[in-house]
Formats: sequence, structure tokens, C-alpha cells
Amino acid sequence: MRTYFDCIPCFVRQSLDAVRLITSDESIHEHVVRNILRLAADLDMSQSPPVMGQKIHRLIRELVGMEDPYHKIKKQFNNLALTLYPELRKLIISSEDPLETAIRLAIAGNIIDFGVNSKLQESELEKTISECLAAEFSGMQLKPFQQAVNEAEEILYIADNAGEIIFDRLLIEQLPIEKVTVVVKGRPVINDATMEDAELAGLTRIVEVIDNGSDAPGTILESCSRYFRDRFARADLVIAKGQGNYETLNEVNKNIFFILKAKCPVIARDLECEVGEMILRKSKAFEQEKIYAGI
Repeated sequence: MRTYFDCIPCFVRQSLDAVRLITSDESIHEHVVRNILRLAADLDMSQSPPVMGQKIHRLIRELVGMEDPYHKIKKQFNNLALTLYPELRKLIISSEDPLETAIRLAIAGNIIDFGVNSKLQESELEKTISECLAAEFSGMQLKPFQQAVNEAEEILYIADNAGEIIFDRLLIEQLPIEKVTVVVKGRPVINDATMEDAELAGLTRIVEVIDNGSDAPGTILESCSRYFRDRFARADLVIAKGQGNYETLNEVNKNIFFILKAKCPVIARDLECEVGEMILRKSKAFEQEKIYAGI
């Protein structure tokens, strides 16, 4: 997915949010924003938004000398999600359709996105859980998803954010876990999940977990390690969580199901849905390639 003009104010806002987590010194805020605006001036609009996001957060870490500005918030929402996990798991087990309920909860967890909303409150997460459990899916692809899971020999589950990764565990537990490998970021960026978060979520005890070798807020394949790219190519099915993974993988010819909540107008427009809508959708690029090949 390309970058749109509407993304540029979001880049500036996101950089300010990040540096304000670290310091109240306005001279540092100004220094960061001026540098981000210089980056934006040379932005290649044909690239996906996470390409710019990667540059922004590398620059912020360099300018402020901090490896993980979001570490405290990540810990807060990991802990919150862990307290909710037992009751949510019971809810899934007792539901009429455990897989659908787990998908709904995984989408609810996608609200924990500090690239979009740095002021997210714990009460908003609980409200979103209730809304996602009650809402109707638009264009629901549950049956094709279930079929793809059943047919796959190797499933790559690309996680998104800390806190959210515990909601992902609820869904992963409804999949054939012997087939599943979870992917996290190689280095901190925004509040994206790293190996530390996967360990805290308990995922390393039930499935294989690898990192992609990258610090991009999405999955920019050329930015990832050779090992991850090999695993990506080998997988029969990729489950990609969140907006950043949609932005970077939606044009890749691969059997991918995207799971996310459409949280901004640009994403909603690209998905042809409403802001706030729950999305479980197969890659159009893969479907189109099958049509061209006569499959």
C-alpha cells in the first residue's frame, strides 16, 4: 500500500507522541519535529507508510538515546491483558463458535496501537472488547479462513503489538499449534511486540516464536532477516495482524489473511470499509494471481 498525503500529519503527530513519552523538554521536541519534517520532504509516496515509520523511529531513538521509548506503556498493557486473559479464555471455551469468538477478541486487542492512539486508556480496551463481541462482521471470511488453517502444513502468525499479543494467544490456542510459528519484531519500534512480549504472553511455551530481524512497524520484507524471509516463503498460510502488516503485505502474492480493526480513514478507504470495522480478509493479490493462473 502506498503512502497518502493524509499520512504525513500522522507521522508528525506520532513522532511528537514518542518523544513526549521520554522528555518534557520542548527544545528536544522541536529538534525531533524539524528532523521529521526534513525526512517527510524527501518521502517516496510510492512506498508504504511503515517505511517512513521505520526512519522516524530510528531517528528518534538516535536523537534521544533511548532504545525503547514505549517500554513502560508496553508493560502496562501486557499486564492488563494478562489479567483479562483467564476470563476471556473461559468465554471462548463456552461460546458456540470458539474460533469466531477468538478472532473477535484478537481484533479487539488490535486497539492497543500507540502509533494510532498514544492516549489509549484501559477502559477503552474493555469497551472495545464488548463492542467486538457484539458487532457483526462485514464481509466475514471465517469459513475460508478455517479451510486455509485446516489445509496448511506451516502457519506463520505475524504479531503486531504488545498487550495485543496476549489476545493473539487466545486465537492461536484455537489453531493447530503444532503448525504455528509466531513472528515478533527484531528490535523495539513504537509498541510493537518483541520476543520479551512473546515470552511474557506465554507464547514461547506453546509454539515456536521467531523474530523478523527488523525494526519496521510492519513487515517490510527487504528489511527483514534472510531467515525470516525463508520462513515466510515456506509457509502455506500467513496470518498478519494489524494495520502495519496490512500496509506492507497487502500487495504480496501470498496466501495471507489479514486480521485487524480499521482505525484510520486511509486504511478504511483502502479496505473499502468503515473506520472501526473489524476485518478478517484474504489477500486480494493472492486471489487475483490465482484467477490469472486459472486456478
